[in-house]
Amino acid sequence: MITKKSAKTTTRAKTSTKATPTRSAKKTAAPKIENILAIDIGGTGLKAAIVDAQGHMLTERVRVSTPHPCPPALLVDTLHTLVAPLVDQYSPARVSIGFPGFVRNNHVLTAPHLGLQGWSDVPLAQMLGERLGIDSVRMINDAEMQGFAAIEGHGLEFVLTLGTGAGTALFRDGELMPHLELAHHPVSKKHAYDEYIGDAARRKAGNKRWNRRVEKVIGILESLVHYDRLWIGGGNAERLAFDLPPNVATVPNDRGIEGGARLWHPLSIRETRQLPEATQKSGAFS
Repeated sequence: MITKKSAKTTTRAKTSTKATPTRSAKKTAAPKIENILAIDIGGTGLKAAIVDAQGHMLTERVRVSTPHPCPPALLVDTLHTLVAPLVDQYSPARVSIGFPGFVRNNHVLTAPHLGLQGWSDVPLAQMLGERLGIDSVRMINDAEMQGFAAIEGHGLEFVLTLGTGAGTALFRDGELMPHLELAHHPVSKKHAYDEYIGDAARRKAGNKRWNRRVEKVIGILESLVHYDRLWIGGGNAERLAFDLPPNVATVPNDRGIEGGARLWHPLSIRETRQLPEATQKSGAFS
């Protein structure tokens, strides 16, 4: 499903022209609109790749560990270093960011897995865009970005990501619904979802007990949402050891990158500041 386009292939295509472009010429070449820099920010790792308009990877995925603690300025510096070789190679016109926290209007409202200091109403999309010299940057919750690559676009689809914490996203007929930070909703007398089925809880309780907890959470979510389909992603999805219900399936962790392409589809995000026609009955999109 995922295709990779190596730097070697790119070089052959360029050298077939009459003049071999210099390194500086490659940097200033007009960016292709279908080249999107997709960034998946996690509590454990920072990942990125260039994808096309369909979400197919054009480069290998690059990754570094997430610094801890990780204030906004350090995160921007780390991401800039990580993606610089990708940007130099493909000159992306747009950037998509999945962030592990509450995101609204391209601002981070909470960042529970990156540290509490300095993460209140942070314009992270703007900060990274200015650092990269790219104006078109969109950011949503990381579970939502992964969901865009997982969903089928029919009915009510719910996404649960099992990583450092627990992420959730809800879609109706392919359209992203308002974000609910269920990770911080109590699931027991002492624990919220993050503390109940997050990675720290898995390490403390052991895989067997953790699996029972995840199975319990699936039952709660089914009663709460009555979804048509549940998609489970994140790095710990591969640790599930029980039989999933027929309408539940796991998805590869790379979907967090692939979903970055869908952030730029006119029907994907109901953000009036970004897509003013998206809420109009006329259905016209620019």
